[in-house]
Amino acid sequence: MQRHHRLFLAALAATAATAQAAPVRYEIDPAHTYPSFEADHLNGLSVWRGKLNSSAGEITLDKEAGTGTVTVRMDADSLDFGLDAMNQAARGDMLFDTAKYPSITYVGKLVKFVNGAPTAVEGELRLHGVARPVNLALNSFKCMPHPMFKREVCGADALAVIQRDEFGMTAGKDYGFKMDVTLRIQIEAIQAP
Repeated sequence: MQRHHRLFLAALAATAATAQAAPVRYEIDPAHTYPSFEADHLNGLSVWRGKLNSSAGEITLDKEAGTGTVTVRMDADSLDFGLDAMNQAARGDMLFDTAKYPSITYVGKLVKFVNGAPTAVEGELRLHGVARPVNLALNSFKCMPHPMFKREVCGADALAVIQRDEFGMTAGKDYGFKMDVTLRIQIEAIQAP
């Protein structure tokens, strides 16, 4: 009888630990999330910078287990170089071809946890109709109570370098433009109610 009692208590403790370690879901705050990019102009003459003004997605996070996922969906038509003429040209078939490829998606797993926070993401970027592995370094990742919403909010600063010609975006290559593009994703996500 005592043995059954101990087994019951052990099973109860394991169930409680599992319940506490369940992943938490966070919804990306589009007002505080702006994926951006930096690209070469004329082989080092200057750096062109742009951002995507419309994004959505979610993060799941289990700090105790050291696991999580991230999905960021970006509206390609919301790209913004700060110059209307460049925006229109980049939306055309010369670069993003947003009529044919209206969205950009990044899906990944949060990895390399230190003190309950990930330091990297292993994932895949779908851009211009091409999906390729892209890993992000996390320069920072922090969760805290949101002062207004009274729910937890997590924020991160992510970085990767891709080769845009690997996604079929070769504009300027014949003129010596470098194909490497630095991606930055500043993100904030609020715990789902």
